[in-house]
Amino acid sequence: MKFKMYHENYNVSNLEKSMAFYEKALGLHETHRITGEGFIIVYMGNDESSFELELTWLEEHPQPYNLGECEFHLAFHTDDYEAAHKLHEEMGCICFENPAMGIYFITDPDGYWLEIVPEKK
Repeated sequence: MKFKMYHENYNVSNLEKSMAFYEKALGLHETHRITGEGFIIVYMGNDESSFELELTWLEEHPQPYNLGECEFHLAFHTDDYEAAHKLHEEMGCICFENPAMGIYFITDPDGYWLEIVPEKK
């Protein structure tokens, strides 16, 4: 039996703001969406991977989500670490840097942490 990672879900309080963030910060775009009574699910992806980020907006939950201690994250490789760092610095979304490991983290509008890792050479 084999398993392949498919998607990760983040619940968001402002769908448009989150979609704009993921497009600008990580180059993700909407691949498809599901709209139902009181909810919208948007799948974000890119041509680099079949893995998708699922953003879920719930009409009855407009307040920020409690992420606890935020001890989880989604990681992204980049082929241009310096340019990515400059973009994220300009966006003001870098929340933690670990120069010794050569990585840093950004946060999305709802406070989810995203790790930025250079491609291994």
